Formats: sequence, C-alpha cells, structure tokens
Amino acid sequence: MRLRPVNHQKTTDGTMSINAYHVPVMLAQCMDGLKIKPDGIYVDVTYGGGGHSQAIAAQLTTGRLIAFDRDADAINNRSTTNHQLTVIHSSFSNLATQLQMLNVLAVDGLLADLGVSSHQFDEASRGFSFRFNSQLDMRMDHRDAVTAANILNNWTEEKLWKMFSAYGELHNSKTLAKVIVTARQKANIATTYDLKTCVQKLVPPKEEARFYAQLFQALRIAVNEEMQELESLLAQVSSVVKPGGRLCVMSYHSLEDRMVKNFIASGNTSGDLHKDLYGNITSQTFKALNKKPIEPNEEELKSNPRSRSARLRIAEKI
Repeated sequence: MRLRPVNHQKTTDGTMSINAYHVPVMLAQCMDGLKIKPDGIYVDVTYGGGGHSQAIAAQLTTGRLIAFDRDADAINNRSTTNHQLTVIHSSFSNLATQLQMLNVLAVDGLLADLGVSSHQFDEASRGFSFRFNSQLDMRMDHRDAVTAANILNNWTEEKLWKMFSAYGELHNSKTLAKVIVTARQKANIATTYDLKTCVQKLVPPKEEARFYAQLFQALRIAVNEEMQELESLLAQVSSVVKPGGRLCVMSYHSLEDRMVKNFIASGNTSGDLHKDLYGNITSQTFKALNKKPIEPNEEELKSNPRSRSARLRIAEKI
C-alpha cells in the first residue's frame, strides 16, 4: 500500500510543481515497456489522474488510446481533451465488452496501474485512509452498493477473519474478527474512528501504521473485489492484445504481483502449466521481458515515496 507523498510533477521549465490529484508511477519505464507505435491502439485500464494516458497519447499520431476508470472522480478530473483518447467510466473487468462496443478487436498494448490514486487516499470523505475520521466507505465506484461499513457490520466472524488473513496478511486475524463482531453488537461500526477504537488493543507496539495499513488494505480489497477484478482482466488480455503486443502491469502488494507473475508464466493466475504430449507449455500466451519486477529508482522514491511498493512486470504476446 502506498504511503502519503508530496505530489510533484515537472513543469515545462524542468522545475517541480504540485499535482493535487495523482503522480504517475514509473512513467518512463511504462512508456518504454509499451514500445508505443504512433499508429497503434492502446488501452490504459486505470486512468486515475491521467498521467500515463497523457504520456501514451502524446506519442500517437494516427493511433488511438482507450482508458478505463470506475471512479467518477477520475473521469471528472480530466483537465484536457484529446481526440485520440476515449475515457470510459467502467471497471476494467468489462474490458472486452467495452472494446467490442467501440469496434476495437485487438490492441497493441495494455497498461494497468493497480495502485490506489493519491486523490483517493487524500480525500478524507472517501474513507480509504486511516489518517482521517470519516465514513467507512472505500468504494472506488459509488454505483456499487457495498461499503466497508457494510462488510464490518454484516459479514460473519469467519468471513471477516479469512478476509483479514488473505487480503491484509494480519497474523491476529481471528482475534481481530472476534473483537469486531463483539463491538458491533453494541453499536454499528460506521467511521474510521469507530474501527480504530474497537481494535486499538490489538495494535502491536510501535507498528500502529503498519497494522492499520494492512487492516484498511484488506477492507478496500474486499469492498472493491480487487482480486476478482484483476483475475477477470487477466483472463481477457490474451484475446485482446495482438501477437507482439505488450502488457505492462504495475502492482503494489504481493497478492497482485503473484497473480500477474503466474499469468505471464503459465497463462493463468494459479500458475498451473498445461503441456502437450511433448512437454511443451500450451497455456502460456505471454513471454516475460523482465525476470524480476522493475522497481522505482532512487530519484523517484525521493520525489514520490508512495511509489516505493510498486512492482512493474512487462510481457509480450507470443
């Protein structure tokens, strides 16, 4: 999970200015990985603040860029328009369907930045951050019905501890779930303050920030069904990306990175290799172009500390 940075971007004269919405992570590495052709068709499935999309569009002449985001704030934040850019208010799990509606049969490259945007973390009312006292919302798309408060007040104790264990990798997940279920019998857990108050006795000494980061990450992943969304996206990219086309995926925690790594190596998120009678792998559709994930360099870490957990994997369609 990203930690709060001071958001900067370079201006035309090379100085740094504040970007109130989001700083694109590993921008140069992503552009190199996509190997952009001026007449190509590209997809950015996580538009966010538009930084990656603007950089892709700037390299196109007769090409086209289609961007997705399920957060209305990201869609409404667009400060510029580009005739080569189409932005769709939709989850990327609808990738193939939305492309078909645009009569796009295949693309030359696909970029996915799976991180939460700076705006989502820093906008107190969204409930993504434990730094503010706000309603426990955490929805990336306000059209969705389930909020973090809904989960905390309605899920069974078993379902809660499994979520905290799988998505937050919290060692005391069973005790945590029991404490929450006990607390909600007295009053609904409605705000970030309510949640922090009822679990404060379980916070390990000197690890408060880490504990709450893992706790809030688990809730956010569950609210937005992030692992299911990623699995759905990866299941579609083989049919969407052209042979020789590029796939660039940036993840921010081990759960996402493992799924991406498995998909590139085996053609599925479980990592199961399907072979023919001669031992040749038949399920693999992409070839990894970097054995180890690319990480931000020291300069970027200093200017944007939130990038520190980013891991970029690049692959080419076989």
